[in-house]
Amino acid sequence: MTDQPVGGDSAGSQPPASQTNQSRSSGGPVSNDSGSNGEASSGAKRRRGSRGRGRSGGGDGQGGVQAAQSGSSASASKPKIGDSRPAPAVADGGANSGGSSGQPTNGGDEKKSGRSRSRRGGPKNQSGRNNQGGSSQNQGDGNSRNSGNSEAGEQSGNGGNNRGRGNSDGRNSDGRNSDGRDNNRNNQNQGSGDGEGNKRRRRRGGRRRSGAGGGGGNDPVTARTGPSVELDEEQLEARKGRERNGKPVGRYMMCVSRHEDATQIAVLEGRALIEHSVSRPSDDVAQIHGNIYLGRVQNVLPGMEAAFVDISTPKNAVLYRGDVQHPDADKKSRGGGPRIEQMLKAKQTIICQVTKNPIAHKGARLTQEVSLPGRFVVLVPNSDTYGISKRLPDKERKRLRTILDKVRPKGHGLIVRTAAENVTAEEIENDVARLAQQWIDIEALAKKSKGPTLLYREPDLSLRLIREEFSNDYRGVIIDDRELFEQVRDYVASITPALADRVQFYDTETEKLSLFEKHHISEQLRKAVDKKVWLKSGGSLIIEGTEALTVIDVNTGKNVGKSSLEETVYRNNLEAAEEIARQLRLRDIGGIIVIDYVDMEKKSHREDVTRVFRDALARDKTRTQVYDISELGLVEMTRKRIGEGLIESMSHLCEDCEGGGFVLDQKLLNY
Repeated sequence: MTDQPVGGDSAGSQPPASQTNQSRSSGGPVSNDSGSNGEASSGAKRRRGSRGRGRSGGGDGQGGVQAAQSGSSASASKPKIGDSRPAPAVADGGANSGGSSGQPTNGGDEKKSGRSRSRRGGPKNQSGRNNQGGSSQNQGDGNSRNSGNSEAGEQSGNGGNNRGRGNSDGRNSDGRNSDGRDNNRNNQNQGSGDGEGNKRRRRRGGRRRSGAGGGGGNDPVTARTGPSVELDEEQLEARKGRERNGKPVGRYMMCVSRHEDATQIAVLEGRALIEHSVSRPSDDVAQIHGNIYLGRVQNVLPGMEAAFVDISTPKNAVLYRGDVQHPDADKKSRGGGPRIEQMLKAKQTIICQVTKNPIAHKGARLTQEVSLPGRFVVLVPNSDTYGISKRLPDKERKRLRTILDKVRPKGHGLIVRTAAENVTAEEIENDVARLAQQWIDIEALAKKSKGPTLLYREPDLSLRLIREEFSNDYRGVIIDDRELFEQVRDYVASITPALADRVQFYDTETEKLSLFEKHHISEQLRKAVDKKVWLKSGGSLIIEGTEALTVIDVNTGKNVGKSSLEETVYRNNLEAAEEIARQLRLRDIGGIIVIDYVDMEKKSHREDVTRVFRDALARDKTRTQVYDISELGLVEMTRKRIGEGLIESMSHLCEDCEGGGFVLDQKLLNY
């Protein structure tokens, strides 16, 4: 389906130039009603039409003044000679005074007269206009927005020109009432309408950015933090992790560099870069993974078993049938379960969560099974989900199961994370209480919101990564921005006080090198965006991405070996398997991946390479699935795609080749 840009209303509702100038001079909003008043589509015809309707009796620009001196009514146009129709009615809005009698000349209804004439292109209903005993020439399309009385509009006094744009009671800044209806529909019977007969237009998704929906200006809910549980000295020492010579020791280290345009986060294993993330201020639209929205179903596609949902982002998001929360949704459609058109209807509002960021021309992917992640547990509202991380030992899983039975909220599910190992029952209880209150706030905001809006926003990328990954395996988190350092330090102190001293500040004013240069991160990033990766033995990898999949080719290159060809190929493939796992994690490559190893004759060698590759991927938290080496020497695998990869986050398309990698010779094409 076609998505409207942000703030779009209707493709054919551009305001006339006179309306735009009037809005600038008066500061008030202008309603796009050119599609309902019968005016011509061109700007020149609109200006001529508005001047003709704004004058009383014809003549030149002084007609309003002449009519005021003679005491004639400015709201009615003088009928031509030979015209058998009665003179246009003057609606009794309680605003006319002086020479005007204030009564309709034909006894017609104000609403009927104003709407019928606006559709024919005839004289508009001028009710609600403060004439002050004379005519007022309207510089625009003949509208005068008052607030239910004759004093709302401002008279400029310059030739009787009416520049009044007083907002009606209860109207929002976007020119519409709080209930979404047009302004004149709410005030027309009170004598303050503009008499144009505005029509309600069907608005499509993608008209607002994140958080700018119909939530009435309410801020979205954010992750709650509270005071940490006080631990005794023995517990603190046990959770601090290993130290050597008074310095913390760990396998990983996180470096955070913040600048005005972006924040970069790098994770090092030893000295090798294994993860890199970029967060920009504009990512409230592109990086929305984990956010919770109140969405409105735009349309349901039974053939695709999916529905498009407006979540107040530029592109509508997609919700597949398997992600719909329904009592019988787990049953397959072929087995008699409900179809998606039976579970969802157009214009239905639902609470949903983003599970995949929008990528290129594709919108975000949604699910109705909302989950709120905490430090130790994940709360699954309105669900009976119950689980404990499989990475924990059996004895610890049994202890945590006993704690969960006591703290589990009624009607909600819980999943215990790996970080809950050796934590106290009080810490888990506090984490569950914070998440439960967080969900109560989300539901309260959803009830107050009247349209698609952001209900819950995930915290900053740096805080999110620390919540998900930071543990005593990290020897430190180094941040080069003072404000972000204090924010992260306070957050870690509230969730893991034993590791708060591992958050360090890197002062760029006293250090000679930047944070990324000191730890050789910039150098490794430049190598990570190259399609060719060299191995220590002399072999190489060629990584090529396509629309459908990513292809990785393994070459021996300069590796000539020592004993035999089979042994050389075997050692080269083992080294390549380790490096491929690191490159997939570093470049954040997702989707279908095909790896072409160098051919190996022995079956045991092929099995060893597959085993080493799977062990290396086990350190990656992103879900992967690897198949055995085929007869052609290919390995097929999948890796979950959440957002854009490293290269996409640090580059833009070439303006000359548009990403093709070559420029065509236009002279040869034009022969």
